[in-house]
Amino acid sequence: MIHVELFLAFFIPNIIGYGGGPAIIPLIEAEVVGRYGWMSGQEFAEILALGNALPSPIATKMAGYVGHEVAGIGGALVAVFATVVPSLLLMLGALGLLYRHRDSPRVKRMSQWVRPVIAMMMAWLAASFFMEGVNGAGLAHTLLIAAAAAIALLRFRTHPAIVVLGALLYGAVMLG
Repeated sequence: MIHVELFLAFFIPNIIGYGGGPAIIPLIEAEVVGRYGWMSGQEFAEILALGNALPSPIATKMAGYVGHEVAGIGGALVAVFATVVPSLLLMLGALGLLYRHRDSPRVKRMSQWVRPVIAMMMAWLAASFFMEGVNGAGLAHTLLIAAAAAIALLRFRTHPAIVVLGALLYGAVMLG
């Protein structure tokens, strides 16, 4: 039964999600943390931070890790399969149709309507992680890390993986 739940937990967000890995992370969090309770919001945030520091798509890394934690190697395989197959099937099925109608005003409008939804989902995820940080590390540490990350990313154009590693090091030294 756990393998069926793992499959559904990753299949559903990947079949209904639009915009790639970062856009479906809130949907995966809703399944993994909210629906099935396999981990806390803090654990999910830590896995996401670590996954963002590593190369390759985030959704498959998250699926592999969560699947392994929940049901071992078999769980990892099921979760990664559930993550990859929907996108592959939808891409193959829709590619020809979208390519034929790529200049259609309807297709362009559809894309414009989806973007705000993704932006709101990402804002909700960021607010959720911010609250987890405040609850776990305190407001001062959370604001310090957020400010340092914003400056490093926007002013100095530091690679996001280095910023995540820096935040992890700060947490290990100051909060560990």
